[in-house]
Formats: sequence, structure tokens, C-alpha cells
Amino acid sequence: MKFIYPILADRKFLLLLFIINLVGSIYGYIWYKPQLVVTPVQFLPFVPDSPTASLFFTIVLLAFLLKKNWPIFEALAIVTLFKYGIWAVVMNILTLIVTGDLPWEGYMLIISHAAMAIEGILYSPFYRIKLKHLIFVAIWTLHDVVIDYVFMQYPKYGGLEMYVREIGYFTFWLSIASLAIAYYCSVRKNSIKLTIK
Repeated sequence: MKFIYPILADRKFLLLLFIINLVGSIYGYIWYKPQLVVTPVQFLPFVPDSPTASLFFTIVLLAFLLKKNWPIFEALAIVTLFKYGIWAVVMNILTLIVTGDLPWEGYMLIISHAAMAIEGILYSPFYRIKLKHLIFVAIWTLHDVVIDYVFMQYPKYGGLEMYVREIGYFTFWLSIASLAIAYYCSVRKNSIKLTIK
């Protein structure tokens, strides 16, 4: 596994990932536009989940390119990339199972969101997250679950409305798992620490 870290730390590769994630974030906000235009203003920061996660990671990559660490964004990135990456993969597969059909965009979302979940974890040795950052992100992440499934601002997938309670329960535990992964990869005492030069 160690052979991959020099590639991840290469400045040309970082710049490529920065561009890909920036474009993906912009596309994601456009994808959410129909939902955003009918969303009450107080909920707007919590509705576009995946593009905001990739935006957090884009900011992390910018910091790396500047030879800096911005731990709060690193914590937000690893947790939200894994959570919403896995969430979107599961929801698209569930859509296929329930409706018997998935448009090509659904398969594209499965691939891109799986990549989101993976990239956040792959870069974890380069993060400088402390427990205080993870506590803040835990509050953000669990608050987002409340906004989504108490105030019903969750991302809309046609055909899955009848399973919203089960999806909300799954999302809560996925949030806990995402926080645990962030702790294991970046906060615990013996986690790997590398530097981007």
C-alpha cells in the first residue's frame, strides 16, 4: 500500500484531483438545483450533500497544493466523502432493485461516489485532524441527519419515498461509521502520518 502514497503526494496528481473535484462539485450543485429552488433558505447548507463533501475535499487539496493543512476541512472531507459516497452508491443500487431500472446517470453516480469514499480515506495519512475537529464534524454530520429526516430535506430518489424511515435509520448509522473511520484513520494515536512536500 505504501507505493501509492508518493503518487498521492505528487503535485501534478494533486492538481488533477483538485480540478476533477472542483468540476464534480459544480456539477453536483447543478444536479441539486431542482431541489434547492424549493428548499427553505435555513436548510440550504445541508441539502446538497455530495457536492458539499467534494467541495470540502477540494479545499483540502488546495491546502495541500499550498503546502498547508486545514484540519477542520480535512475532518469534514473524510467523514462526508465516505458517508455520502457510500450513501449514494447504496441508494442507486436500491433504486435499481425497487424500480427495476437505473438510468445511465445512476451508474455514473455509483462510480463517482464510490471514488469519493475511497479518495477521502486514501489521503487520511496526510491529514492533521485532532479530536476537537472530529467532535465539531460529528455535530455537523448528525445535525444534517436531523435536517434530512426530521425536516424531510433528504436527497430525493424516485421510488424510494416509501422507505424514508429505513433510509433515515441507515443514514444515522452510516454517519456513526463514517466518524469511526475518520477517528481510526486520522485521529487515533497510532494512525499513519505522512507529509506532502
